[in-house]
Formats: sequence, C-alpha cells, structure tokens
Amino acid sequence: MSAAHAAPSPVELETLRYPTGRFQANREPTAAELEEFRNAIAALPAELAAATAGLDDRQLDTPYRPEGWTLRQVVHHVADSHVNAYVRTRLALTEDRPTIRTYVEAEWARLPDAEKAPIEVSLRLLEALHQRWAALLRALPDTALDRPLEHPDHGTLPLKVLLGLYTWHGRHHVAHIVRLRERMGW
Repeated sequence: MSAAHAAPSPVELETLRYPTGRFQANREPTAAELEEFRNAIAALPAELAAATAGLDDRQLDTPYRPEGWTLRQVVHHVADSHVNAYVRTRLALTEDRPTIRTYVEAEWARLPDAEKAPIEVSLRLLEALHQRWAALLRALPDTALDRPLEHPDHGTLPLKVLLGLYTWHGRHHVAHIVRLRERMGW
C-alpha cells in the first residue's frame, strides 16, 4: 500500500471521528454561552443543508471515515438525535427530574430509512424541529435551563448541559460532512 493510500493512523482516525474535538461539558455556561447555544440550535438546519448541498447519491453514500456512517446516515442520525433532544428538553421543563430513555444510535443508523431515504426528508424535519426548539429556548429565562433530567449513563444533567451537548453535536456532524468534501475535492 502506498503512503498516499495508507490506513489512517490512530491520531488521524481520532481527528476523522471527532473533527471538532470530543464534547467537553460546561456545567456553568455564562449567559452569553447560553445565548450562543440558542443561536446554534436555530442555525443548525441551514448549516447542515449548506454542507450537503449539491451532493449526489454516490457522494451521500460515502462514509465520512473508515468504518463510519455514510453522509446520508449522518444526516438522518442528526434528525433522529435532535428529535430525541427536543423531547428531552420538553420533559425536563415539564416533569420533576425525568429519566430519559436512551437508544442505540448505531442500530437506528442501520434501519432502511437511514440507509436509503433522501436526506431532504430529514433536512425538512430538522428545519421545522429546530424552528420550534429555538422558539421555545428563546422564550425561556436562563434559570429554566437549570432544570435537571436523569440520564441512565451520565446521571443528573441540567438542561443547559444538554443544550451544550447538542450545540456540539450539530457542529460535530456538519464538520464530518465538510471535512469529507474537502478531502474528496467535492
């Protein structure tokens, strides 16, 4: 195998997997950071649409890294994940310390709709979902984001940490697409 086609090193694989770095929870975001979370939630659908604009089916069916999901699966995963995040947000705001349900993301990504459906379906879903989610978040005082939820794997999390996670999550997956496009010259 030539150097140009050598398998990625462990460091390169880490960069491919986490192009924006691993998530670092900020348990005490400032008011400005909370506003940035709200803005990022509102902006994600347009950013994801721009990142995928003009890609054909062959490109969408290309994994963003060795043994990774295809770009199509990434788009559908973001929709799946953010639907769950929106529901978790509403649960935290309306119930006393709700325990959220987890799901097996990798299995969801293997379902036929995630592997084959047009990405436009999930892009439209995200546009409407994020419009509603951002409207809710902008109507809340910052203190509402202290409301806790129970995550089976991570314990008690205030809503503001969840919003930081989904801000990172959106950027993380947009970066997967953008970086693959750069590497492939698309």
